[in-house]
Amino acid sequence: MKKIKYIILVFAFCGVVSSCNDNFTNIEFSGYTEKPVTLDASAISYDSLPGSIKLKWKQASPAYEYMKISYVNPSDNKLVTTVVSKYTDSLVISNTLRKYGTYSFHFQAYNAQNDKSGVTDFNAMSGRAKAIVTVNKTKVALTASQLSTDNQEPTEGPIKNLIDGDVNTFFHTRWSSPQKPLPQYIQIDLNESHKNFVIWYKNRSGSQVAPQAFDLQVSSDGTNWETVGTVNTNLPSGSKAEYTSDVYSAKNDFTHFRFVVTKTFGDVKYFNLSEFAFYDAQIIINDPESK
Repeated sequence: MKKIKYIILVFAFCGVVSSCNDNFTNIEFSGYTEKPVTLDASAISYDSLPGSIKLKWKQASPAYEYMKISYVNPSDNKLVTTVVSKYTDSLVISNTLRKYGTYSFHFQAYNAQNDKSGVTDFNAMSGRAKAIVTVNKTKVALTASQLSTDNQEPTEGPIKNLIDGDVNTFFHTRWSSPQKPLPQYIQIDLNESHKNFVIWYKNRSGSQVAPQAFDLQVSSDGTNWETVGTVNTNLPSGSKAEYTSDVYSAKNDFTHFRFVVTKTFGDVKYFNLSEFAFYDAQIIINDPESK
């Protein structure tokens, strides 16, 4: 019985091998099976984009199934390979730098059977990568003695209310007679010098008369003033609405600051605010092209 079993197993194994051989010899490949054609270098072009390279190639009728595009990344000297189909005619290479100069790319086409064409070399340059700017803000502690205005309303809204942390109190320029035309300002005499800054304010809670346009001025002596910014769009008019400015930079260090209102919502000759804050700004620039 054992001999019979062995003979049956031998025949079964031979049958399997024979069947497998038939399958391997009769494999049918789908897709492009002719010899892949080497891409002509004149058909390749590129665009230098910020921190990237866009490779482009023309192909009326691709004579390949897929293509490999490779290059050595100069930042770490590692080979990078991307596979694209025959339906693709462009590829964006990200995280490239202008400072590295020429990037050498290698194009190689393949058919459906993985037969490969010759290699086409193509050189391209990246656009300059954008610097990454980070701003660190530090709120400057203020006292009432550091604040002043050229047009305080005598009956209400003292300027010290701007820094009391209470949204229900407010500062008000003069609405009673005689009124003074705009511009009108809030001045801060700082205890230390600054160069870069951000401001923030909150409109009055009800009965608000918010700034619709203002100038930002700085001075090193409290007499000669430099306008470093003008804002007249996208300012909030609603009750308790908040505004945070962009970062502003003076040409030189300053110790005096003015928030000068030049126009109000409603075109009246006064304004009010609930809170006001001044921030020192530290600007950190990370430029990958300079390292």
